[in-house]
Amino acid sequence: MKPADVVTFYTRLRDQNPEPATELVYLNPYTLLVAVVLSAQATDVGVNRATGPLFKVVDTPQKMLDLGEEKLRGYVKTIGLFNTKAKNVMALSKILVDRYGGEVPANRDLLEELPGVGRKTANVVMNVVFDQPTIAVDTHIFRVSNRTGLAPGKTPLHVEEKLEKVTPDAFKRHAHHWLILHGRYICVARTPQCWRCPVADLCAFKPKTPPPGSPQAAMLKKKNAKAVARTASKAAKKAKKP
Repeated sequence: MKPADVVTFYTRLRDQNPEPATELVYLNPYTLLVAVVLSAQATDVGVNRATGPLFKVVDTPQKMLDLGEEKLRGYVKTIGLFNTKAKNVMALSKILVDRYGGEVPANRDLLEELPGVGRKTANVVMNVVFDQPTIAVDTHIFRVSNRTGLAPGKTPLHVEEKLEKVTPDAFKRHAHHWLILHGRYICVARTPQCWRCPVADLCAFKPKTPPPGSPQAAMLKKKNAKAVARTASKAAKKAKKP
């Protein structure tokens, strides 16, 4: 994507949502850290449903240690990989108490040393809590960056580095949230909603998805159905072979 188009791309996302924010519900830096750790391979909605009751009784590392791992598991058991995540939350809480006086360090390298905290989680905390222009590349941002041509890359780190390079300084503070929300609600994985996308004309994705109910949508649906039928037929023939 050309530099001028990148500026237009971010400008349009900003115009639609001038002050984007995380959809995770949190009370302070510590509860955000816990929420992000729990959100790995889970939805924000699911995490919020679990942490709502949890954060009513726990809002500091020491309170988490006092709660104990068994009771923590009871709160987060609806979240995928909850056993491992509960162990990590307890372990990182102990480190925060022992090394940092119960405070979340404002340093990405130190955050990444905590159990269950990878680069993506550290970037989210640095961006949301400490107002740093970091970009945490999750599946949504990875998809949007590659599909649109904004910052194509083969790995999340590669995409992150390219985004940091191509994103103008004026947009870096909120770039993470603009991209993740765009991928979550418009540039979705299976069928991107190109007909209502504010940056469709700048996007490298072809062909654009037509609006539901349009003649183009009907043709696309018929075409996809034929493709599925061909695939199924080939699979059936292959299965019949000795």
